[in-house]
Amino acid sequence: MPTPPLDEAVSGADLTRPLDALFINAPLRDYGIRPRVNDFTLPVLGMGYIATYAAHQGFNVGVLDAEALGLPVDNAIGMVNQLAPRWAGFNLLAPTYEISARIAAGLDPSIDVMVGGHQAKAMPAETLTDPRFARCEALVIGEGETRVAELLADKHHRTTLPAVMWLDPILKTPVTGGSMGVGYHLSPNVDELPFVDRTFLTNDPYLADDGRWEANMVGARGCPYDCSFCGAAVSANPDVTIRTRTPADILAEMDELHTRYGVTAFRFVDDLFLGYERFIVKCMAAFTDARAGDRYVWDATGRINILHRMKDDKLDLLRANGLREVALGIESGSERLLHYMGKRITPDMTRSVVRRLTERGISVKGYFILGFPTETRAELAETVRLVHDLWDITDPLPGRFRSSVFEFRPYPGTPEWQRLIATGKYTSAELLDYTAVDLTEGGVDEAMLGRDEFNFSVGIQFGEATVAEVRHHLTELSREQYERIPVRSR
Repeated sequence: MPTPPLDEAVSGADLTRPLDALFINAPLRDYGIRPRVNDFTLPVLGMGYIATYAAHQGFNVGVLDAEALGLPVDNAIGMVNQLAPRWAGFNLLAPTYEISARIAAGLDPSIDVMVGGHQAKAMPAETLTDPRFARCEALVIGEGETRVAELLADKHHRTTLPAVMWLDPILKTPVTGGSMGVGYHLSPNVDELPFVDRTFLTNDPYLADDGRWEANMVGARGCPYDCSFCGAAVSANPDVTIRTRTPADILAEMDELHTRYGVTAFRFVDDLFLGYERFIVKCMAAFTDARAGDRYVWDATGRINILHRMKDDKLDLLRANGLREVALGIESGSERLLHYMGKRITPDMTRSVVRRLTERGISVKGYFILGFPTETRAELAETVRLVHDLWDITDPLPGRFRSSVFEFRPYPGTPEWQRLIATGKYTSAELLDYTAVDLTEGGVDEAMLGRDEFNFSVGIQFGEATVAEVRHHLTELSREQYERIPVRSR
């Protein structure tokens, strides 16, 4: 993938004027070493929200999505320095932390740095004392729209902003800002935020293989569940107020995207869209009144336990209102391991939900984790068997089932991370030693192309099966899933 010129690489900014901020989505790999082979990545909606709000406050900001563009690290550094924004902002995630730190360390000293994201939230002191983030003037914990705008107005506002941290220049210890009456910054009203300005996104809306224009959306923020491996686990996010957008606001954004870009397909990527029954009922009533199913199709994440207890007529209503595919965190075929993860589901519940959805022509994408801590070889085999069972169940039905299988990797701040550290067997450095893994020679096997951005590992055997065994099963399931895709859709 060739490096685009500067004016094409930066999204949303007016490059004829000085930049107030450039928000950088770091690449998952250094694409100067091996070019990017995956041809699609999800848009950075979080950065899009922050950039949109800042632009509405009058600031000139842009987004550099180095992952979507397949940028080598040195090219990303060079672009940021050439643009010379007042601020460079990073969304820190465990798999991209090291590359983000490399980029930050290579920036001109005149550029102030701000960071946020799961990694910054889970390990703020470690981030602020990392010498590569020596220019970090603000670490923002949680939802950043309003606080980032305040920082762009004047970085000294950090002293009054809740959950904004920096390193004391004298004592070299973390300091946290905040004053009375500013707690509203931590949970902005999601219905009052402007719709994401899609000019800040590299690949959204996009033209899908079926000829529809598609866009990604968020219908809710926060998650009430406590899955042990998940960065959104409620115990890891005590600062997050769980809230949903009103159906009217969601429909208004869908209609705007249709009017402006011709979008007729939507993907809701938040944890709660089909994970909170009262919201589902309220939202589907509004979709019915608006005849959304006559105009649009949409995909969403869902919770198996919630869908399992929904009556058939409610599932029929989802289909009538345009639901095309549900993404489900199935994770394992072992009932014991599911309980250990805190999933609140059983394999039989999964079989029932997948069958009931696909009978109605609603497709299902199932996510699975192999090599989970405490997993036995027999339990890993149960997960592989469940994938095959779901293929067999759905093959004769109108909807299709597709699997997406991952090797377990620990994320700081999650309940599973705390368990692993508590064993005394691992250090934080070992659990954060993420390496990009090519599952096939050269990483360009046709069946693996769509997985390029997901193949990361810390190389530790957490269960009974070895890392090599886990990757063998992962590769075999991925190849078989690929072979099940119609040739015209590949």
